[in-house]
Amino acid sequence: MNLRDHMIRYAPITCFLGAATVLTVPQAMAAGGPANAESVSGTVGTAKPLGALGPLTHLVIQRILVSDDVAASKFGTGSPVEDPVREAQVLEQVRTRAEASGVDPETAVAFFQDQITASKVVQQGLFARWTAHPREAPTTPPDLGPTRERLDQLTTALLQELKDTEHLRDELVACTVQLAVATGSGTPLEGLDTLHRQALAVATGSVCRHGQ
Repeated sequence: MNLRDHMIRYAPITCFLGAATVLTVPQAMAAGGPANAESVSGTVGTAKPLGALGPLTHLVIQRILVSDDVAASKFGTGSPVEDPVREAQVLEQVRTRAEASGVDPETAVAFFQDQITASKVVQQGLFARWTAHPREAPTTPPDLGPTRERLDQLTTALLQELKDTEHLRDELVACTVQLAVATGSGTPLEGLDTLHRQALAVATGSVCRHGQ
C-alpha cells in the first residue's frame, strides 16, 4: 500500500484529530498564558501543542522565536544572516551530542539543519520588514549571552525529544497525523504570524523520518 492509499485510509482519523484540535485549542489557551512566554522547562504557563509530537513541536517553536533576538542582534550591524562557518560548528556539536545521547547522528544533523534554515527564514523576513518599516526596527541589540544559553538548553531538550519520539517518527502515516495535530494547535497557541508559520513548516520538514 503506497503513501496515497495510507493517507486515504486514515483520512477520517486525520479529520477527527483536526476537529479535536479546533475544539481543544481555545480551552488550552484559556488554561494558560502565551506559550512563547514559557521557559524551556515549561515552568511558566501550561498551554502546549497537542498530541504525541506536541512537546517536540513546542520546543521547535521556542527555537524559532529565539531567532527574533538573533535577528535583532544582527540588524544594522553589518552582520550577515548567513554564517556557514558557525553553522558547521553547530552541526558538528549536534553530531557529537547526538552520539552521546543515543540519537542517530544523521537524523539529528538533518533535523538541526532544518532548525538553522528556519532561523534564517525568520531573520531574513525580519530584516526585510525592518528595512521597509524602520520604526519597527529594534533600537537596542539584545544581549546574546542569554540567547546562546537558551539555544543550548533547547538543543539538549530537542535531542531528548528526538530520542523519545524515534519509533513514532518512523511511522510515516501516524507521524504525519500527529505532526499536523501538533503544528495545527501550536500555531494559534504561540500566536505565530505568517513569517513564523513559514519557519515552522521548514523546521518540521524532517520530523517524520520516512518522509525525508
